[in-house]
Amino acid sequence: MTTFYNKIKYNLKIVSFLFLVLLSIMCVPPSENSESDNNEKKQAYWDSVRAVMCPRKMSSAAEYYKNRDWESTVRIYGDIVRYRCDQDDPEEVYQYYAIAFEYLGQFDSSEYVLLKGLQLLPDNINLRKRLAYSYKKQAKVDQELMEYSRLSDLIPNDVPVKTELAKLYGEQGLYDDQIDILRQILDLDPNNENAQGDIARVYEQTGRDPLQIYGERFRNNPDNVSYGLDFAERLLNADRPEDAIDILKQVILQDKTSKVAYRKLGLAYDRSGSYDEASNAYEELHALDPRDHKVAIQVSDVNIAAGNYGKAMRWSEKAVTSSKSGEAYGQRGNVYYKAFQECRSVDISNGDRIIASLAHQSFKLAEENDYRRFNNSLLWLEENEVLFGRSHWFMLDANKKKQGYIKPDEECYNWVEKKLEKDPSW
Repeated sequence: MTTFYNKIKYNLKIVSFLFLVLLSIMCVPPSENSESDNNEKKQAYWDSVRAVMCPRKMSSAAEYYKNRDWESTVRIYGDIVRYRCDQDDPEEVYQYYAIAFEYLGQFDSSEYVLLKGLQLLPDNINLRKRLAYSYKKQAKVDQELMEYSRLSDLIPNDVPVKTELAKLYGEQGLYDDQIDILRQILDLDPNNENAQGDIARVYEQTGRDPLQIYGERFRNNPDNVSYGLDFAERLLNADRPEDAIDILKQVILQDKTSKVAYRKLGLAYDRSGSYDEASNAYEELHALDPRDHKVAIQVSDVNIAAGNYGKAMRWSEKAVTSSKSGEAYGQRGNVYYKAFQECRSVDISNGDRIIASLAHQSFKLAEENDYRRFNNSLLWLEENEVLFGRSHWFMLDANKKKQGYIKPDEECYNWVEKKLEKDPSW
């Protein structure tokens, strides 16, 4: 019996030992290779799931987007991101995801989605442009400005981006920064009229001389006729006709057929008091277009200013011959009128009255042709008893009466070729 119990005790010890060994084996942590195998299996499983699911989700998203079902588009793109179906084409996913929110008017959500996409694609231009737009719609000016600044660095040759950035700087009163960006735009696109106008306005707002901009542009592009003409126009507007003359001479060296250049050159000489040179410039212009009677009138005007009444008259007659217009008749009358006012004696002479009457005749022709610019001069002549009339004809020498016309004898009127014919009523 004792032997039997001893055997049982012995067997129990063995069983206990075996149990302890088994327990110790079960408590040993799995090896790293075993955990890695499990992760690979999980990854393989989800990859297989995504391989089937992601194309379906992307197809559904495209269909919803096409049908402008924005709520469904947002929902399906949320699934696409959640299941990591955005890995193959993250730009497309986050861009259209954001656009869908935009159409729903949820620009804060659009911002969130775009920032998430930019974590994957930090230099993506399309996502950053949409992010700038979302900031704009939320009136987050500082963030919008910062985003356009990043875009300007990422795509330095993009004029529209720089234009928007310059506009934002201007709206915030950051004029030095605005000028810097506008200069960059003009470096890329020298003919950009909007940038040219904007930079000139900023210069004026900040008390700087905008002529500097136009001058630099022409000096950097001396063969560009339009830049020269623009600069000259600015100089004329700034009452600097002498400087404008220098620029216009350079322009004409580049283009001897530029009517605009000759017209501006004539004007610049006129404003500087150089009437003979102004006449020459307008005569060159007339040679380019002999049918333009207005240019002939300009030649006549500057010669009136110079006191060259004979030449002024010849050019007014050219205007009359080419146009038969009231404006041309008025110009001819003005030559006579201005000469009369300069040459008349204290006691109005017959010569003075002849010139006054010739002026009166031309002014009347102008009026009959619906041109009334000189009506005040016409009225003055009629009201001040300076016209040659019947009583003056009666007092003439008999030999002069026989001619049937009369001309002035005074030296001041020696350029006058036209005769004052006897009025039938005299």
